[in-house]
Order: sequence, then structure tokens, then C-alpha cells
Amino acid sequence: MADLKLPPHGASKHGTNPLFLRDEELRQAMELLFFAYRDFTAEPDAILAQYDFGRAHHRALHFIGRHPEITVSELLRILRITKQSLNRVLGQLVAQGYVEQRQGTRDRRQRLLTLTGAGRTLEEQVSADQRARIAKAFREAGAESVEGFRKVLLGIIGGEEDRARFDRPGAPRR
Repeated sequence: MADLKLPPHGASKHGTNPLFLRDEELRQAMELLFFAYRDFTAEPDAILAQYDFGRAHHRALHFIGRHPEITVSELLRILRITKQSLNRVLGQLVAQGYVEQRQGTRDRRQRLLTLTGAGRTLEEQVSADQRARIAKAFREAGAESVEGFRKVLLGIIGGEEDRARFDRPGAPRR
């Protein structure tokens, strides 16, 4: 596999100090992502299992919590799961009192989703370890790493629409 040559931040393709990424470095980055994801999801998975929930429930709780009154259509676009899968997840979350669903005021066909008090508590419990891990990693890596990490993740995200959600640091959009 060929090595990847990238310009440094702020430099053009023809800049004087190119960054060379060897195949081994790229593979190691992939492996780091696998290990990080495994550990990032371990504690939430254990908590969710107590409720007979899985990662789709966690993602739904997260995005509904981050975007109160998100529509089912928008949640489907974000999660990229089938309507049938989302209906199963939402059905459980609504039936057990973690998510509230109501009709849109302008468009009665819309279903607007919000977390209930119990849903906010569960989302907080499930994400506490993840927030702590990220905060610890940022503290250990240094303040300048926060923006670099953000740029790397944005570069991994495939869709322009999804990247555009984060066009301002710290301000995800719907």
C-alpha cells in the first residue's frame, strides 16, 4: 500500500513541509479507533443491558437529548437506520417513559421527540463515563489537541451535510 502525503494544516498541496503518513501509521490509527471505540462503549453497554437496551437506544437518547423536539425524520437521517429499527427503539423508549412523542404544531404529520425526566437521567447515566473519558484524554493531550481531534473526526465523517452540523466549534446544529 502506498504512503499518503498530505499538506500540513494551513499549507497548500505544494507546501514545503508535507506530512507523510505511512501505511503502518494509518493502520495503527485504525486500530487505535477500534480499541478506543471498544472502551468508549463498554460502560454504556453494561448500563443499557440492565434495561434490555442496546447502542441504538443510546444513540437515540443522545440525539434526542442534544436536540429537544427533533423530528423522527431528522433522527432517521442522523442515525441512518431503517424506519422499522427506529420504530422498535422509539417504541421501547416511549413505552418505558424515557421519550415523549408529540405532533408538530405546524405540521401535524411530524412527530417531535423529547426526553422525559427519566430519559434525561438515563442519558446522563449512560454518557457520564464517556464524557469523563473524553475530558481526561483532552486534559492529558493538552488544550491544542481539542481542535486537532475535532478536525480529524470531521475529516473522517463522510457526508458534507453531517460535517456542516459542526461548522462552529461547540455548536452542533440540527
